[in-house]
Amino acid sequence: MHQVDRSSTRMIDCIIDLHAALNLLKEVQVDAIIGPQRSTQAEFVIGLGDTAKVPIISFSATSPSLRPQTPYFLQTALSDADQVDAVAAIVKYFRWNQVVLVFEDSDYGYGISPYLANAFRQVNTRVSYRSVIPISASDDFILQELYKMKTMQTRVFVVHLSSGLASRIFLKAKEAEMMSEGYVWIVTSGLMDLFYSLDSKVVESMQGVLGVKPLVPRSSKLDSTTIRWRQKFADDNPGITPQTEMSLYGLWAYDTLWALAMAAERTRFKEPSSLPNATSLNSTDMFITEISQTGPQLLAAMLETEFQGLAGNFKLVNGQLESSSFQILNVNEKGLREVGVWTPLLQSSSQTNANMTGFVGEKLENVIWPGESTNVPKGWEVPVSGKKLKVGVPVEIGFSEYVKVERDPRTNGTKISGYYIDLFDSVMDALPYSIRYEYVPFQRSDGSYDDLAYQVFNGNYDAAVGDITITGTRSEYVDFTLQIEEGGVSRTQKIEYENPNDEWFFLKPLTLELWLTALAMFILTGAALWLLEHRHNEDFRGPFPNNFGLIFYVPFMSLVFAYREKIVTNFARLVVVVWIFVVLVLNSTYTASLSARLTAIKLLKVDTGVKTLIRNGDYVGCREGTYIIEFLKRLGFDESKIRTYKLPEDFDTALSKGSKNGGITAFFSRTPYMELFLTKYCNKYMKVGSPYYTEGFAFAFPKGSPLVADVSRAIIKQTDNHKISEIKDRWIKQSACNEDDISNGSSTNIGLKSFKILFGITGGITGICLVLYMVSFFSSNKVVVKSIYNNSRTTTWSKIRKICKIFDEKDPKSFPNRDARRTYSI
Repeated sequence: MHQVDRSSTRMIDCIIDLHAALNLLKEVQVDAIIGPQRSTQAEFVIGLGDTAKVPIISFSATSPSLRPQTPYFLQTALSDADQVDAVAAIVKYFRWNQVVLVFEDSDYGYGISPYLANAFRQVNTRVSYRSVIPISASDDFILQELYKMKTMQTRVFVVHLSSGLASRIFLKAKEAEMMSEGYVWIVTSGLMDLFYSLDSKVVESMQGVLGVKPLVPRSSKLDSTTIRWRQKFADDNPGITPQTEMSLYGLWAYDTLWALAMAAERTRFKEPSSLPNATSLNSTDMFITEISQTGPQLLAAMLETEFQGLAGNFKLVNGQLESSSFQILNVNEKGLREVGVWTPLLQSSSQTNANMTGFVGEKLENVIWPGESTNVPKGWEVPVSGKKLKVGVPVEIGFSEYVKVERDPRTNGTKISGYYIDLFDSVMDALPYSIRYEYVPFQRSDGSYDDLAYQVFNGNYDAAVGDITITGTRSEYVDFTLQIEEGGVSRTQKIEYENPNDEWFFLKPLTLELWLTALAMFILTGAALWLLEHRHNEDFRGPFPNNFGLIFYVPFMSLVFAYREKIVTNFARLVVVVWIFVVLVLNSTYTASLSARLTAIKLLKVDTGVKTLIRNGDYVGCREGTYIIEFLKRLGFDESKIRTYKLPEDFDTALSKGSKNGGITAFFSRTPYMELFLTKYCNKYMKVGSPYYTEGFAFAFPKGSPLVADVSRAIIKQTDNHKISEIKDRWIKQSACNEDDISNGSSTNIGLKSFKILFGITGGITGICLVLYMVSFFSSNKVVVKSIYNNSRTTTWSKIRKICKIFDEKDPKSFPNRDARRTYSI
């Protein structure tokens, strides 16, 4: 019924206003019309001014919907939309994440609503509820609506009402005990401007309210005009105390008249006699078309007019008064106290910094809140009564041990269970107060858990429970509790075993480097023994092939049994002793390694590094709908090389196929899921490499929710009493498979590093023995060697051959019973 009454009243007002405007144009033949006072009336008159080419100027129509539809309509009052950023800045400053809009069921109320909602969206604040109050609402209706809002969680109310309706709202809000500590009330400039005209009881009920109002700079002209206005008001209204200051609409009216007068002075008017006679015209439309030729000139002059008026700088931009700064006012006792100033220029420059608000000095003075509290309200309270909290639970999680959503065929209801469900129940039971909640299955529309966080932000859910990882993107929309599960991303690859039937298997115990070094030491030792024994031992003499064979034969035979050749020199004996020790260690090591390889399976190429995977163009996999897709992109994987799956069985199939057969080479997943996966496929796959650090899993709540702190404390409490561990043990079977366990059970190749010192000792001793022996040889034969060296008639090669021939002869000391006389040809 109120809708019909409102429409009827609006129609009557507009008809009267339209009639008055036509009368001014036809009878008075005006060149401009100041008015109408209401936005609804202005909508009808705008078209008339456009047709007649007569400027329509309004200093009180503030609806944002009146943004210039025609150049002949001028708004010399600030639009209601100009204040929404200042209101949003207050909400942002105090970090409130949800608000309730309270506005009246009229054009005045609906006009600003979308602008407020958009401004709050820009500061990541959600409008949790819109309370629309009819203009003719009864006290019972208002009280009922207030009690409804009281049962909600949000405690921040933004009010955009006319003064009469706002007065009733605040009186009833005090009666409903909603003007107490913990509540926040923010009002728009329409009510703040008329604050000093409100009844004292209304002012008393508004204690602690915050509001915005266009900033009016103080000036001597404003002070003198205010004094004259107060004197005139007192003369016209004896016994009534005038307001402390002039109304903002009065200031705008004064500035509008002043601007119009300045524009008129610059405009050349035609004589009235030059205008056509209205009585000679039969058509009103023809009269309107021809009534004025000065309208366009007057309009142009108005748009060019700029001066410092009573309300501040007067300047029209696109037919509207240029936006100004806003005062942030706090209702304190019987007056208003300025706690800050918001400036559009500061707000514009602060857009590059998300933490800035646009307040001068980026601060507000101490605010006295409802209930005479100086503590900043949290903006959110857990209601004592009301509807249950809706807790969103993802349906397709992949691992039913964590969350399982299934349909009961008998009751056709939904049964939700799992580790995270039991954990959330346990944590909520540990809260110091009772919370009623219900689980609601969430079907991911875009395949991403980010959507679930956004649904919490939008108010479709009051919380979210499941395998929800803490990420930077999601934290923009929700607040996370302490993590309930450790994070990290692990990598799993297929286990590949070494083939024991390989024909070269007997070479695998030692590395190639060690094999080559050992072979070199064999040759070095054989050569050293031949050099040390050749002149003193009959066994080391004979034709060249025999001598060459000894170099390889003697050290190699020491591997299995002692050779029959006797060693007669001490240098050679020392070399043999050291060499036998090296052979013993080398032989034992080879035997042990080979035995181990025949009894334990050796892992082969199990850890292919990430860079190798990328370079080889291998396909990798991850769970569908998780943030790991973006994680892999940041690691360097091309999106085309990333394959997603839902169930553990899907990953088993993909890993078994391999990258070349339509599968994947590696599976990336969060560490808790990887451990659970390996409990099922321990004998086929294993974790490789070091896990990547990430944040863990947590419960998600709306921004600013007080439940976040309480639930986090409850999580700590449940952790301390080992309740979480008990719940996890009931659902999650710990994996016995990891890279270290398998590696410890497998053999390894023996490298050169293990024998470095041993080879160094034997090589050093052998070399020292050779050097000392050669020094002794040249010393005992220095006369002959010197004569060979000084013979200039022979070549260098001949000299070397002669010295070698001397070395090849038997040592007389080693063969005393034989003719050891030598004849040298020099």
